[in-house]
Amino acid sequence: MKSTKSIITALVIFLFSLTQSFGQDQKVVVDQIISKVDNYIVLKSDLERAYLSFLANGNAANTGAKCRMLAQLISGKLMVAKAEIDSVIVSEEEVDNNLDRRMQMILSQYGGSEEQLEEYYGKTIEQIQNDIKDDIKEQLVVQRMQDEIIKNVKVTPSEVRKFYNKIPSDSLPYFSTEVEVGQIVKIPTISSERKNELKLRLSKIRDRIIAGEKFEVLAKEYSQGPSAKYGGNLGFAQRGTMAPEFEANSLKLKPNEISQPFETDFGIHIVQLLERRGNEYNSRHIILIPDPGPEDIQRTKNSLDSIRTLVLNDSISFQKVAKDYSDDKYTAGSGGFFTDETGGQRVSVEDLDPVIFFTIDSMDVGNISNPITYRRDDGKEAVRILFYKSKIKPHQANLNDDWQKIQSATLNEKKSRILAEWFDKARNDVFISIDKQYDYCQILN
Repeated sequence: MKSTKSIITALVIFLFSLTQSFGQDQKVVVDQIISKVDNYIVLKSDLERAYLSFLANGNAANTGAKCRMLAQLISGKLMVAKAEIDSVIVSEEEVDNNLDRRMQMILSQYGGSEEQLEEYYGKTIEQIQNDIKDDIKEQLVVQRMQDEIIKNVKVTPSEVRKFYNKIPSDSLPYFSTEVEVGQIVKIPTISSERKNELKLRLSKIRDRIIAGEKFEVLAKEYSQGPSAKYGGNLGFAQRGTMAPEFEANSLKLKPNEISQPFETDFGIHIVQLLERRGNEYNSRHIILIPDPGPEDIQRTKNSLDSIRTLVLNDSISFQKVAKDYSDDKYTAGSGGFFTDETGGQRVSVEDLDPVIFFTIDSMDVGNISNPITYRRDDGKEAVRILFYKSKIKPHQANLNDDWQKIQSATLNEKKSRILAEWFDKARNDVFISIDKQYDYCQILN
């Protein structure tokens, strides 16, 4: 059993440091069964892959960390084994839906081209799907089991204070400057004149293809989407995965026919249907993405400036306008405010976008900026106003200033403890063996 001090130290590190993500992209050649949990196995390659990622993130070699990773892998297999015993079921439909989403994400990295993906992995699409389907099912089962075990876990204020008081004062972290900053974002509406210009350009490109020029050559030259480098090829897509307008225009075509220009939220397209296969279709497209003109941007600035005036005059709340009006889906739900990993609205200045930091650095707390033009991560030009609500000076963690962070850590500690207790009890219901080379981890002690 771990000492209270070691648990607290581990939890403090968990609470106040960034979570390490263990990537799966390193290629590890080690292949040896190091643990068996009923009919399930843990391979040495699984453990080494996670540990190599841990080291690649700048961490020093740490046998304790490797033991924790092995314990997590074994715990996952135990949950899968117990799910069979307890009849916790993940349906094939859930697995297939998750698999479809995962495959779409993978395909998007290759311009949507199944051919490119098959060439890279040296396997057919079916083989790739089979390789990852079992892993996806296992992940879903583990998640379902964890959710069942900790679904009703909550913490009281007294538990939060008790957790905080157990942390040695010299172990409390020192937070850098934190701020509360919100935004209201509007993507300028593109004028119909600008859209018609692009439709005319695409009509002329379409005419050139019909006259004999190669679709793929013109896609590489003119298309502004990520599939341009693949000649506009998107590969096979299941119905319901593409934008509704794109799918409708694709599926009304005959094979090799090319659509007239049409609009989606992503831009203006022409699409060529290559093949239909049951519930799937293979297509390629050329897309032009309209940028707003000066008059579009100014119209948006005027709108946001009016909102700014209303908020400053207390005629309407910033949070309400952000929720109802902002085009930024990541901040609109929190009333426009940026949030940290616990969902709190106080964000370290070190984690702020540098552009936002330098903007608020010249503002007074409580003020709202004039409308600012910027380019979003998706490449679209947008306009926003920033609300600099508050600034918290550097300080050592305390209950008054950092309640939400400490409450989140308390909840995580309680969940971890309940999962550990579940493991100790559930391991008696299944057969577990661990290779002797890992006896030092004392996982089953």
